[in-house]
Parts: sequence; structure tokens; C-alpha cells
Amino acid sequence: MFANTTKIATQKLLSSSTHAASSAGFHSSAASLKKVAVLGAAGGIGQPLAMLCKLSPNVTELSCYDVVNTPGVAADLSHIPTASKITGDLPASGTWPPSGNSGLENALTGCDLVIIPAGVPRKPGMTRDDLFNTNASIVQTLVEGCAKYCPDAVIGVISNPVNSTVPIAAEVMKKAGVYDKKKVVGVTTLDVCRANTFAGAAMGKDPKDVDVTVIGGHAGITILPLFSQVEGFTSAVDDSTLDALTVRTQFGGDEVVKAKAGTGSATLSMAYAGYLFAENVLKGLNGEETIQCAYVESDLTDAKYFASPCKFGPEGVSEVLPFGELSEYEKGWFDKMLPDLKKQIKKGEDFVNGN
Repeated sequence: MFANTTKIATQKLLSSSTHAASSAGFHSSAASLKKVAVLGAAGGIGQPLAMLCKLSPNVTELSCYDVVNTPGVAADLSHIPTASKITGDLPASGTWPPSGNSGLENALTGCDLVIIPAGVPRKPGMTRDDLFNTNASIVQTLVEGCAKYCPDAVIGVISNPVNSTVPIAAEVMKKAGVYDKKKVVGVTTLDVCRANTFAGAAMGKDPKDVDVTVIGGHAGITILPLFSQVEGFTSAVDDSTLDALTVRTQFGGDEVVKAKAGTGSATLSMAYAGYLFAENVLKGLNGEETIQCAYVESDLTDAKYFASPCKFGPEGVSEVLPFGELSEYEKGWFDKMLPDLKKQIKKGEDFVNGN
């Protein structure tokens, strides 16, 4: 039920991008004129994510920003024959008197949606939390730019550990006096994609016909797929398969990290999931209500931030939806999850507030 918009976006990706590429008469209404920035656009997630955004008819202007190689990425993508304008910026050179980072300013000014995949990738043996010190600083700096140059934009955080980097983003926006809980969002779409894929294979169904709600956070046991809510699932799999699929969804990132043998983490699937997230946000901003799971400020549980189905509308997250009834098996995972999730949230808040 709650991942329907993800499935629709999946089905329409090729047809919509082909239409955008081939329609010389493509026009956007004023309401649909949207600027999207990808911060970390030269990285393993950023490049394919930027390409998918360039294909989207919902994107009028695509702004690519990174510390290296962004002009080349933008030049390459500019040859794709779609209607969106594209720019690529690097951090500005130092000036005197100090004038700030004009590269980041150019990338962010006028943005409606900012997607942040910037940061270092995981390597074998690393957890998302191992990345905290490096990626926390990167997210803090970039969100400070958002607060200054596009305070009304929706911010989609991909940089891990999301359980902590979203609270970091929120605290930065609060310090700047521009925090809006409807517009600071952690991207957990890949967890839904994985759950749908794994459940579909186990049930012998096309994953596009499977709809798994995934709640909690975006790291290890804080990820909780609610397979019990999928029609026909419990009758199709046994308890051991249920447990295996739950753990595989929770640690799907580790599977990719190991398979890449030290050369990277989940980049292509994450870019695709980030694109689906962006499409649903942009449709919401344009007045077409969408529902997708996302990690947001929430009062559904004792955790200050929590992933659950959310409605997206013209102002960002218009409503945080309940996640329904849990099975006894899922209640066990839920109880294990909350203490870890709350610790990771506090770690992010303390990073900004100096505690």
C-alpha cells in the first residue's frame, strides 16, 4: 500500500525519460519549475543519481556540486537531450576579504530539493557508524549552506549514518533559525527496494507487485521490514525464511560492500532509490500527493526520528502516517531497535551542540 508511488515511479522511469528526451515541444507549467541540487555529485552515488535526475521531466534545473570533478560531470550530463538545465560547481577559491563559498551558493540558490549523498563510502568490516566522524562534518557543512542559501528547500539526506546525519541536519537548521520538520528527511527508499526485491523472489512474484512497509531507521537492526503486512507473504514462506529475509534487508548494504571487495558500497541501487525518493518529493511539491517511507521527525514512538510511511505535498512532508499492526516477530525486532536508534539520534544532536 505505502510503496505504491515507488512502484509507479519504477514503471514510468523509461517511458518518462524517453518522452523528455524526444519531445522538442516539452513545456513545464510555472508550478512544476523545480531546481534540484545533488551535493556529492561526482561520487559513486552522486553521478548515477544526477544522471537519473537529468532524465526526469520533473526537474527543470539540475545543480551538481562536489569538491572535485563536478564541471566534468555536468558537462557530460549536459549532452543528454532533456529539457533541464545543468550546472556544475566546485568550492570557491579563497578570497580576501572573505566572501564565502560562492560555488556552494551558486549550487543551492533557488533550490526546491537538495539531495545529499556526499561522504566517504563504507569498506568491508565498517559499519555506518564508523563513518560518523567524517560524514558528520560533511553533512554539517553542506546543511549550513542550505540554511543560508535555500532555507525553504526540502533536504533529502543519503549520507550515512542516516540515523545520525538527519538529526545533525535538523540541529544545524535549528541553530540558523530556519528548521522545518516537514523539510528535513532521511532517504530510506533503498530499504523498501531491497525488501520488495527479496520478498518478491521468495514469493515467486514480480517485485513491482510487492509492497513492503519498512520502518525504524537506516542501519542494521534499526531497519524493520513489515513482511506480515504483505498479502500472501506469511502463507508463502516459513519462519526461517522470514528471519533470513528480515536480516538480509537489514544488512543488505553489507552484502554489497563484501561483494565489491573494498572498492565501494551500494552506489547504483542507492542512486536509483534516491531518484525514486526525489520524484515523489517533486510530485508532492507540484501538488500531486505521494506516499513513501522516509526517516523524519516523528512522535509515533519514543525515538525523536523514525522511518514510516509519510505523505508528501507542496510543503514537503504533509503527514507522518501510522505503520499499522506488528506481528509478534516484528514486535521483538521493534523492541531491540529503539534503544540503538535513540542512541544514534542523540549522537548526531550532540555532534552539533558540542555535548
